[in-house]
Amino acid sequence: MEYSAALKILIEHALKEDIGDGDHSTLSCIPAGTKGKAVLKIKEDGILAGMDVARQIFALREPAAVFTSFKQDGEVMKYGEQAFTVEAHVHTILQCERLVLNCMQRMSGIATLTKQYTEKLKGFKTRLLDTRKTTPNFRLLEKEAVKIGGGVNHRFGLYDMIMLKDNHIDYCGGIEQAIELAAEYVRTQKPGLKIEVETRSLDDVRRVLACGQGKVFRVMLDNFTPEQLAQAVQLIGETFETEASGGINLTNIEAYAQTGVDFVSVGGLIHQARSLDLSLKAVIN
Repeated sequence: MEYSAALKILIEHALKEDIGDGDHSTLSCIPAGTKGKAVLKIKEDGILAGMDVARQIFALREPAAVFTSFKQDGEVMKYGEQAFTVEAHVHTILQCERLVLNCMQRMSGIATLTKQYTEKLKGFKTRLLDTRKTTPNFRLLEKEAVKIGGGVNHRFGLYDMIMLKDNHIDYCGGIEQAIELAAEYVRTQKPGLKIEVETRSLDDVRRVLACGQGKVFRVMLDNFTPEQLAQAVQLIGETFETEASGGINLTNIEAYAQTGVDFVSVGGLIHQARSLDLSLKAVIN
């Protein structure tokens, strides 16, 4: 599904979840026609993410809302700065407030952590990938935040790439059989779908080299030490793309990048990120 369409569905579902049969706090004390203004205040340093999402949340609820940006997605943000103002009916502002903050705080945390990783990769050919270790129903924005922070999205779901991981291989009866069956499936059912294979040892790498040419496009090297990874990358050469995964963090990512591996994937970009502090405050003239 196209990003904009998926985002619209996410926003609609999230607002419905939060508002239910009515925002009774607001309904009880604010007349329906009251107009107002609010400002997004930055309360923590980091990388800003979710500005476009915030704009679309307000616009979906009230198309005539006036959203004025002072900063853009991906920019460095500092404590005390303002990111945007919004002018709309007060009911709109208050109904959207928590969804806007939840999205922006989470996305900014992910973008900030991703930026820390990508800074470590400067000067290397290695690029940073995310994973499917995401929050259910929020993957769209978590992966968008990775891109804002300078990372690259891996597969989005189970449908856009074949990933033959350890359990697939073990259930199937081995690497060779898994690759052969997957390649036949692509040929007959899903032409153009790419196949990636997880390997757990140098012997696995040799087996993929022996049977996967013309079928596999990328080899995942799972839980290899940097020394083992260097050997695997040398073995593979330019035959397949290479991806290192497992145990990679800010303290050792440069050692992995020094091997010349094409990609490193880090699930922690999303599941270890800490939401940053932002607040939406009424502007009273």
